[in-house]
Parts: sequence; structure tokens; C-alpha cells
Amino acid sequence: MIDFKHKPIMLNEVVDGLNIKKDGTYLDCTVGGAGHSTAIAKKLKSGMLLCLDKDEDALSVSEERLKSFNAKLYHTDFKNFEEALEHFKVDKLDGILLDLGVSSYQLDTKDRGFSYNMDAKLDMRMDKTQELSAYEVVNTYSKEELAKIFREYGEEQFANNIAKHIVQDRQEKKIETTFQLVEIIQKAIPAKIRFKGSHPAKKVFQAIRIEVNSELDKLYDTIIKLFQHLNKGGRLAIITFHSLEDRIVKKAFSLLSTDCLCPPSAPICVCGHKKEGILISKKPITASEEENAENPRAHSAKLRIIEKL
Repeated sequence: MIDFKHKPIMLNEVVDGLNIKKDGTYLDCTVGGAGHSTAIAKKLKSGMLLCLDKDEDALSVSEERLKSFNAKLYHTDFKNFEEALEHFKVDKLDGILLDLGVSSYQLDTKDRGFSYNMDAKLDMRMDKTQELSAYEVVNTYSKEELAKIFREYGEEQFANNIAKHIVQDRQEKKIETTFQLVEIIQKAIPAKIRFKGSHPAKKVFQAIRIEVNSELDKLYDTIIKLFQHLNKGGRLAIITFHSLEDRIVKKAFSLLSTDCLCPPSAPICVCGHKKEGILISKKPITASEEENAENPRAHSAKLRIIEKL
């Protein structure tokens, strides 16, 4: 069996926030190693849990860990969740969890090629059946395309120079490994910046990973669709790990929990928009000091929860 280690972030906060009913139907859109799912399943009696993931390793491990519960698993990207609901003949849900980002297992498994701290073939695919990998992005995207994703998905201030160095170096030989890419990134960043703060390759690796896995593509629309499948009183909980994700979640939740969308200067409401949900917490929930001390990857996590009216 695969050694799938991943400590679920804000486990108690998620389980409490979903307000689980024993006979309810729940959806974990990104089951990973089944950390959150197991805790949810333990709360159910006659209820059912549906679990999705596009990583087949995650599904294999989760199937074993959830075999004693009423849980059903399906291989797909969470953006295709309606396909899974149709497959299981389910329409309405009492709670949904969406845990975004990369798992500890994916980061720590060398041959998955997600980490800038381990030398491996460039890959970064969450779904190993898809064609696009980090290798294709790094070796085939134009300088302009690379700079754009480094800027937009990594918020990297040296995006143009890094992209230029990548294109120059790959003309000599293909960039095949994570350490080759790290070396190029380091060369492209001024020395006085390179040794300050976080790892110099962190933002570029994040950007490439987001591009490879289309992590932000259709995220906003998917959140709106997920919410529409909730029963009255059902809750949608989303964990994000960087500002790009969190902004999208915040924007979607704001739309769903706001009555009038007219400009403040409008004398009367003409849009007719009515709020469909209520925010469980106006500010995002973050990990406790104790959890942050035990799990450094919890530092950047934000949990937002909305309940359907």
C-alpha cells in the first residue's frame, strides 16, 4: 500500500464547521489521504459520503482507509463533480468540503516532481493520466507565456528575467529535472534577493504547478455550482493555501451572501439580486498556534464556510 502521509489541516474546525447530520449526504471534493473524510464519515450513521480526487494514488489509499464506512469514491477533478453526482444518482448535499492545493504526499514524494527541495524529473501532475506536465510547460511555452504564468500564478517580481533564462538555457539542452530548473531560477534572481526570505524557486514552482493542474481555471464557477447543490442549511467549506485561491473563494462567497449588487450611488435596487447564503465566519478561520507549531504547512491555510439559506 502507498505510504500516503498527509495531516489534515484544521480537522476539528472543518468537521465542526460542516455541522454534520448523521443521516446527511456529504461530498469531499479532494479526498487526498482521507484525513477529513474519515472524520466526517465517523459522524455519519445512515448518511453517505462521496469522495473525489484526480490523483489515483489518493483514491487507492482512501478506498482502503474508508472501507468500513458508507463512502463512495470517484476519479475526477472536483470541477467535474456533477459527473460524479450523476453517477451516484445524487443531486442535493448537506455539506461539501473543498481542500485546495497540493497534498503533503505529493510534495514529499520525490518522483512526483512537485518539490524544489528534491531532484526529480519535472512532472507536477496531480492526475498522472493527463498529458500536460511541468516538463512541457518549461520546455515548450514561449518566454511571454512563461512570464505571464510566473506573474499571475506566482506573483513573481522577476518573472520576465526568469522566463528569459529558461528559454536561453533550454536552447542548449532540455530542462528535465527540478534541480536544473532551480539552478536557472537562482541565476535569474539578484543575489541580494536570492538569499532573503523563502526559497527563490517557491513562487515559480507554485505557478507551474497551478498551470499544469489548471487549479484556478473555472474555480469561481465551480464554487457557485457546488453551492447550488446544497440543501437548505447545508454548508460549503473551502480551505485555501495562497492569496490567489482565497480571493476567488471570497469573491464567490460575497456574491452568494449579498443582497443588492447595485452601485452604492443607486437610489434604489434595480438588480433584484437576493442573497442565497450566510457566512459562518466573516473572516477566514486559520489554524491555531498549536497546529502551526506541529504542521508548518498549516500557516498559510484559510478556511471559509458558507451556509445555504
